[in-house]
Amino acid sequence: MKVALIGYGKMGQSIEKVLHERGHEVVARFGREGIAPDQLQKADVAIEFTQPEAAFDNLVQCFNHRVPVVTGTTGWLARYNEAVRICEKNEGSFLYASNFSLGVNLFFELNRQLAQIMNAYSAYEVELEEIHHTEKKDAPSGTAISLAEQIEEEMDRKEGWTLQEQHSKEQISIAAKREPDVPGTHIVRYLSEIDTIQIQHTAHSRKGFALGAVLAAEFIHDKNGVFTMKDVLNL
Repeated sequence: MKVALIGYGKMGQSIEKVLHERGHEVVARFGREGIAPDQLQKADVAIEFTQPEAAFDNLVQCFNHRVPVVTGTTGWLARYNEAVRICEKNEGSFLYASNFSLGVNLFFELNRQLAQIMNAYSAYEVELEEIHHTEKKDAPSGTAISLAEQIEEEMDRKEGWTLQEQHSKEQISIAAKREPDVPGTHIVRYLSEIDTIQIQHTAHSRKGFALGAVLAAEFIHDKNGVFTMKDVLNL
């Protein structure tokens, strides 16, 4: 598989290592200078990890040049539906995930099931905490937002999320912390006067995210449509 890397920071470099381990070829690397269409068209698939302000335009270039694209950039999702429409118009292939880690996607399933159970127990209040490296630009993380949205879908008494300490009882509180050299930690807590129930995912390195992105690229490179990690992992 021939791959274009859009974004060549720490994540892009981790992805490149996994691609080489799995026998794939990196045919183009695009950094802050932007995408060169002639180089992009050499690829069977593109993997995009950049910044929120650049992601949408990068995706559109891939759609326009009929290159399947996987993206893990967060913070741009106000334009997600627009990206889906452009992808479908061009009969392209597109997969976005707020987190590509296998463990996190299993954690998503646990989170949803736990929220279904806790919906019946109003004595418990729910809160989220996420901790990431200081270089991460968006807060809360896309993963934390995904977790909150799952809880909101399953719990009748919850609507929306907030970073504010002072908030309505209906909102889900998210604490977003930034610390040096933290790949990513996500905690979901249910608290009552008598006890606390907690589930947690802690990443130990970037490799889990990189492997998931490569698995996603392997999955979509010969397909048309819009996919998620549920499709990749058959969850």
